[in-house]
Amino acid sequence: MNSSSVRALASTVLFAVLTCTAQAQTPSSGPAFPSKPVRVVVPFAPGGPIDVVARLIAPKLGEHLTQPVIIDNRVGAGGNIGTEVVIKAAPDGHTLLYAVPFLVTNPYFLLGSPDPRELAPVIQMASNTMLLLASSAFASKTVSEVIEQIRSNPGKVSCGSSGALPTVGCELLRSHARTEMIMVMYKGNAPALNALMSGEINLLFDSANTAAPQVKSGRIRPVASLNFKRGGAQFPDLPTVSETIPGFEFLAWHGLLAPKATPREIVQRLNHEIADVLALPEIRQRLIDTGFEPVASSPEAFDERIRTELGLYGKVAKDAGIKPQ
Repeated sequence: MNSSSVRALASTVLFAVLTCTAQAQTPSSGPAFPSKPVRVVVPFAPGGPIDVVARLIAPKLGEHLTQPVIIDNRVGAGGNIGTEVVIKAAPDGHTLLYAVPFLVTNPYFLLGSPDPRELAPVIQMASNTMLLLASSAFASKTVSEVIEQIRSNPGKVSCGSSGALPTVGCELLRSHARTEMIMVMYKGNAPALNALMSGEINLLFDSANTAAPQVKSGRIRPVASLNFKRGGAQFPDLPTVSETIPGFEFLAWHGLLAPKATPREIVQRLNHEIADVLALPEIRQRLIDTGFEPVASSPEAFDERIRTELGLYGKVAKDAGIKPQ
């Protein structure tokens, strides 16, 4: 090989080395996020309490992301249809699930429910108080009196349900009373509340924000909250069920999740932007005025809540002999 060939080869090798070094020092970057509108799948009908919160947050989140945030209502199967849509979506942060505790209760109540561990928790946005409510015609006014009434009248006291958490509440109450109750299922929150107001049923577990107007009108009566301690914004002096039945406590949380394989940096970006929206004074006040407590958790804290509640409701279902149907 002559000297000019050697020099040419050396130059080629040097160029290749420098190119590889530069590429190694340049951070790899995936597709820009967000590069198109972000879709939030709400697995319930428009106009309900879940949909209302989603639509409150969406416009501001769109401003922060500089892309429209679109609400996509996918109704059916107690939230499972919308959940499946998100599980199967591209894990790029452009499709999110708006979830409430149906996500952790459905696996124990509905056959074929998806595993929530197939999703990546992004943020718990808010929580709201659950109440044990009684018809105004129902004589018992405290948790102890309710339990005694159930025990004294096996199979006669009725408890209504309009979803997973109310069903869990009724089952826990029946389990503690160690006798039978009448379980009455309703297709939605409104018919269940109407049944309680008319005296068709005796008891109902429901969220404070939807029950508050009927409580204030005197048409139904709050017996206790399911908070961990007293001090809820709407009913600060109301006793908790756990004061009488230790461990009888749960919250109705609201959160966003992404497909499982969504890159961590996208999850963190979404968490940061949504937390900033929740911190806006007008958003925070609107949530509080409608009975919600803003939370803005980390992805890790939300993941821990989901895993803990999966265990809790699994135990409730097992102890109560509940089989998915």
